[in-house]
Amino acid sequence: MNLMDVTLRDGSYAVNFQFSEYDTKTLYQKLDQANIEYVEIGHGVGIGGGKPGEREEALCTDEEYLKAAQMVCGTAKYGMFCIPEIAGILELELLKQYGASFVRIGSPVNKVDDTKKYIEKAKELGLEVMANYMKSYVATPEEFSESVKKSKAYGADVIYIVDSAGNMNTDDIMKYYEILQREGNVKTGFHGHNNLGLAVSNSLFAVKKGFDFVDTSLFGIGRSAGNAATELVVANLNKEQISNSYDFKKLVVCAEKYIKPIYKNSYNALDIYCGIAGFHTSYMKYIHKYCSKYQVDPLDLIAEYAKYDKVNMDEELLEELARRMPADTECNLTGFGFERYFGCEQK
Repeated sequence: MNLMDVTLRDGSYAVNFQFSEYDTKTLYQKLDQANIEYVEIGHGVGIGGGKPGEREEALCTDEEYLKAAQMVCGTAKYGMFCIPEIAGILELELLKQYGASFVRIGSPVNKVDDTKKYIEKAKELGLEVMANYMKSYVATPEEFSESVKKSKAYGADVIYIVDSAGNMNTDDIMKYYEILQREGNVKTGFHGHNNLGLAVSNSLFAVKKGFDFVDTSLFGIGRSAGNAATELVVANLNKEQISNSYDFKKLVVCAEKYIKPIYKNSYNALDIYCGIAGFHTSYMKYIHKYCSKYQVDPLDLIAEYAKYDKVNMDEELLEELARRMPADTECNLTGFGFERYFGCEQK
């Protein structure tokens, strides 16, 4: 089993994508010294995500993040995330150029066809390739199985179940894990979010079931309600004598010193509703837009929209649903903390 620490990538959402080269060097070194096997770095939406004029611009370029990790490279492998509609395929060559070992290629679970040329290019470059099935929970068992067959044929080394909205429980995870086991000859990974407070317990369940990779982040820092906290997962692994490979003290001290001062986030009502409904928080700016326009409750609009689509954002549909809903003149959008989601969009 390997821990993949995603502090420097998923955690960048929580700091408006402002991790520096110094942060990358420092946190990589601390994680490496604590025996974490894999460290993901870079912009939250992956390669190409921080280009000027695209989304929230990262403090550093992809090249600068990679150079920083290369300068302090130890035993831990480092790499980046990649979403095909955002990253240019030739940008994968940066990973090879600067000593990265892996790339995680993310797509909605029902759109894996888009990953084919990216997986093939990454394998050509000698990278370990992980296929991350974003919003895994929307797939039927048949759809999930078909996606697994395709990813394996393209050459993926690892296939990830991704709980993008913090929506899944252990039964859900097991349903998809059994499909991965049945297909065989591929490593498995789990990436959880904490919208319903289950990220740590789900991650420990994945470890016990035999997943090859589990994602964590220091202090649970990440998009929306955050991820499974690295130090808490390790504490439980030690307590239950599952693994003593990781240095818990170094991890908890690192989280306390470097992440706690900058991570003011705690989950809120929007996060919880997204977890229940399976709605991805990257679309929160659209919820805010139409709740403002029609004076409707965002919790109700999230729940209603998710009945129709848990994968994509259809603005026309969202506006029509908001228009039909009764106005709530007492609803104060300011109190929901929408601003922390802005800039975190996936298109």
